[in-house]
Amino acid sequence: MTDPLISARDLTVSYPLGRSFLGEKHVLNAVDGVSLDIYRGQFFGLVGESGSGKTTLGRALLKAAPITAGNVVYRDEERGFDVQSIKGSDLKDYRKRAQLIFQDPYAALSPRMTVRDIIAEPLEVMKLTRNRKETDERVREIAAKCRLNLEHLRRFPHAFSGGQRQRISIARALVSGPRFVVADESVAALDVSIQADVLNLLKQIQRDMGIGFLFISHDLSVVAHVCDQVAVMYLGQLVETAPTRALFARPRHPYTSALLSAIPSLDPDAPKTAEKLEGEIPSPAAPPPGCKFHTRCRFAQDLCRRKVPALRELAPGHKAACHFAEEFDFTRAAAAPVPA
Repeated sequence: MTDPLISARDLTVSYPLGRSFLGEKHVLNAVDGVSLDIYRGQFFGLVGESGSGKTTLGRALLKAAPITAGNVVYRDEERGFDVQSIKGSDLKDYRKRAQLIFQDPYAALSPRMTVRDIIAEPLEVMKLTRNRKETDERVREIAAKCRLNLEHLRRFPHAFSGGQRQRISIARALVSGPRFVVADESVAALDVSIQADVLNLLKQIQRDMGIGFLFISHDLSVVAHVCDQVAVMYLGQLVETAPTRALFARPRHPYTSALLSAIPSLDPDAPKTAEKLEGEIPSPAAPPPGCKFHTRCRFAQDLCRRKVPALRELAPGHKAACHFAEEFDFTRAAAAPVPA
């Protein structure tokens, strides 16, 4: 396999919370020692509950959130960057190569700009085109890829549905010719039928342009539709990573199993198999000792409360952070069908 397009090693993003009355510093670790590799042309899924740190991780890879420790390395066929330390002209160059698709298509677009101006803005700010004619040609080209016609370019965002607005957001992210794109819950605000259309569009763009995607979602059924590789995140840490089929066929972490069991079945007569997770996700400002998931895990043992499990390889390409991944069968709790 070729070298990764983007690699993170022991990536940590922390936010200071001030001091207690005893003078102790309090820190919130939104991302806590994450390591991952994303390859060119790969659809890499990142899933987990709200508050698990998914968005912060995606923004850290884009140098849009402060990196406290660890390192992020970006390498394409032309240039490489140590993301945690870049600034100035190098940061501007990195912005051309790494882009973000926002979650909310209604809040992401300026109501005072036409669609043409919205898509053209990155080209003008980054000075990627020499004149207006060249800018318009590039805008029309990327709009066609995103299934927008010339009439759409003259309108304002209020004239479009949620799915159309998301296609405009995708076009804006792609117009600079990026190699890496973070799609942050990019279909969560859309109807199910529109979700499928946008997901198919992203897959087509991935094939045509060879872009590496980090696809952030809380919905494993959506991840199964588009992703080649999946990482499961809990309280700032990765608890399992695997190829999509392997993860669905045999989850090796109880948290993954619980997420899979919660995927709704299309059969109304199917027995209810969702595994209930007791309690709320703990605060990242005061995580529990040992395994962070032990407070909600029905398989937890005394070892889980004392020792942090390492993210270790259990099968080729399949890693899990569970002390008892080989001893317990988590597959029975997961009722999700294996993706084709």
